[in-house]
Amino acid sequence: MKQDYDVVIVGAGASGIGVGSILKQMGCNTFCILEKGEIGDSFRKWPKEMRLITPSFPSQGFGQTDLNAVVPKTSPGYNLNQEHLNGEEFADYLGLIVKHFELPVHTNEAVEEVQKQDNGKYAIHTTKREISSRLVVWATGEFQFPNLSPFPGANYCIHSSHVEAWDELEGDHHIVIGGYESGLDAVYHLDQSGKASDLVAKTSTWRLDSSDPSVDVSPYTFNRIKEVIPKGNISIHENQAVTSVRKEGGQYMVETDLGIILTSDNPPILATGFTGGSQMISHLFQYGEHGKPLVNEEDESIISDGLYLCGPELRHDSHVFCFIYKFRQRFPIVAKSIADKLKLNKDILEMYQKENFYLDDLSSCGERCEC
Repeated sequence: MKQDYDVVIVGAGASGIGVGSILKQMGCNTFCILEKGEIGDSFRKWPKEMRLITPSFPSQGFGQTDLNAVVPKTSPGYNLNQEHLNGEEFADYLGLIVKHFELPVHTNEAVEEVQKQDNGKYAIHTTKREISSRLVVWATGEFQFPNLSPFPGANYCIHSSHVEAWDELEGDHHIVIGGYESGLDAVYHLDQSGKASDLVAKTSTWRLDSSDPSVDVSPYTFNRIKEVIPKGNISIHENQAVTSVRKEGGQYMVETDLGIILTSDNPPILATGFTGGSQMISHLFQYGEHGKPLVNEEDESIISDGLYLCGPELRHDSHVFCFIYKFRQRFPIVAKSIADKLKLNKDILEMYQKENFYLDDLSSCGERCEC
């Protein structure tokens, strides 16, 4: 027989744990969190040198919550004694949240299919069982869904998310494709490992005049790059896009729309972003011009009642929620909608509002994306 829940959360990362914590505090006892790997699995798969670009700082006592916290009155910076945490450390922080709230996380259980049934509930097929749920929160994130086909010949490349450690990458020279955070992080760590690189960037993000790291690069990344550029190990080819990659005679050849051809003995690095986990259930979403799922004011799919989107894929027109400190403010919005449907106690939301974890008026957002 199918196991029946009121709510199933898919993904035990920052979003899944964040929303699950609110539901538990609301008294919801008929929900579960499904995770195909371990808690914080995407963070554990980061290259070992990769760090959160937003700083973690324990300033809760003075009314400011750690930028990377997923629950008010917690601080990964304080718990792990790090300002820019690596992936393992942040995953450990999420594990502490799960333990504290005794969240019903089911690890090593991958969702294979989700269908909307005639009775209005969702049928969820996993690697272990069949589940029926009234509501679903899709919180799979982006990191484990890289964009592997941005141009012909991309199959010759290695996506940056598949690199376990930059200092263990074979070869002394690499071509990195993509000039945003992932690309700049790659050339920085290659330099730190004594390796040379060519960076091909369609947009010179480090030259943009914006205070929003969803559009521009963060100060953390900018200052690291500014530090290593004078060394001469990094050659930057800006304002041009890669049109193809091919392999000839043991060499990889990267061609741009300006007719420039760069060569390397090693596979190029793709830092071309991610498609997002919503593609797993694309039939339950309608997509907008920005390529992301369209949701209503409660972050619910506009074509599938009871299906919510949480995390870095979330978009509202020009508003981009691709950082923890942004998308965490929408956790209570989703939780409130669920509480209204399940008649749960919503008192905890007052605390979330006081802690600036509650963004329901998007007209007050000052950061906008023109892409």
